[in-house]
Amino acid sequence: DVREMSREYSACVCRQTTSELEFGYEYQGNNGRLVVTPLTDRCVLTLTTALFMNRGGAPAGPAGTGKTETVKDMGRTLGIYVVVTNCSSEMQTQDTAKIFKGLAAGGPRGWLCEV
Repeated sequence: DVREMSREYSACVCRQTTSELEFGYEYQGNNGRLVVTPLTDRCVLTLTTALFMNRGGAPAGPAGTGKTETVKDMGRTLGIYVVVTNCSSEMQTQDTAKIFKGLAAGGPRGWLCEV
């Protein structure tokens, strides 16, 4: 039966508002979850929509408000491996090129902090 075949090979899809993202199946251990606040909820909604539209996101705000942790938690929820890189003013062009080459070769999502 065609319906049984399509169910057997169909992908797991994560839906939020008008966005549909395929689950990445990247297991990252049994980690704790973030507390959902109105700010983290709005951030995840915006980033999910940006991913769906093949765009990037840049959460902004004061230090210590959980921007990086929110992005990492969203990656775990979607089964996507997220690489966090802390940038500084001493970074050279070659350093940045190596980061982007690794992201392109490996396929994870990149998160550049303090750009």
